Amino acid sequence: MKTAEFETIIATWIAFSLCASFGSVQQRAQAQQSQDLLAIPQVTRDQVICFALYTVHNNILKLNAQLYPLQDGEDRFCRLEIDRNGRWEQVARGDVVEQGWTCLFRVEKWDSTRDWTYRVCHGKDAQYHGTIRRNPVDKEEIVVAAFTGNSIYPGHGGDIPRDDIVANIKKINPDLLFFSGDQVYDHFRHYAYWLKFGRDFGEIIRNTPTVTIPDDHDVGQANLWGHGGRLSKTRAGHDGGYAAPLEYVKEVERAQTSHLPDPYDPTPIERGIGVYYTALTIGRVNFAIIEDRKFKTGPE
Repeated sequence: MKTAEFETIIATWIAFSLCASFGSVQQRAQAQQSQDLLAIPQVTRDQVICFALYTVHNNILKLNAQLYPLQDGEDRFCRLEIDRNGRWEQVARGDVVEQGWTCLFRVEKWDSTRDWTYRVCHGKDAQYHGTIRRNPVDKEEIVVAAFTGNSIYPGHGGDIPRDDIVANIKKINPDLLFFSGDQVYDHFRHYAYWLKFGRDFGEIIRNTPTVTIPDDHDVGQANLWGHGGRLSKTRAGHDGGYAAPLEYVKEVERAQTSHLPDPYDPTPIERGIGVYYTALTIGRVNFAIIEDRKFKTGPE
């Protein structure tokens, strides 16, 4: 075989190999992109409680349990129990709201001088365990772990694991978790994305008082000037108001803010949208929880 012919064969083989390799990379990328990152997993019936968030303020415990979809014939209520001297004691029962599958508990005269082990129960087998922390009134310093934004899409870095974040937060052991908005970065599938948020961060949320407040992407638009709750005509949001269906907005706020302390003034705004601005005391620090964007007017 002549040298020129041999070089031609080698060059052709390299070109073919590169094309095949590039095609394989493309196929893997396309396969990854085609995966539904928000697919709701089919869970066994003892795992229907995905996660739970809570706060305690002025000796009132509020805990909101987030469930996977329930089946026909299953109970539409959950029970909240605490471990008192080695025996489980029911302290509250809550009804499940089917649109968004949440269950809120409210317990007054809560003893916040000690830690309490709790469990949320559904049906015969489903249990979700955590710890309601005592109020750290003896601490000179209150530690807050703050988060903002939670996109899983390639343009923002992709669906990277949160394991290192969760592990580091456990080491820090903060007194309060604060998620300041865009926990959900999909404009049409809040419920599925919120479940994923719970799977990613539930291990720290279950044992720590948590504040979550929705921002623009949570309620399904690029920007938010709430304009007192009026209807916006565009998902861009610049005309002011909320563009998503009314029940969608209410579902978002029910999931993300029901566990917060009672609102300072619970009067709904336009179209019956609720409010959540309030206060939360941790130790000797009083935090204001505000929702200014709900009331601002748009630039147009």
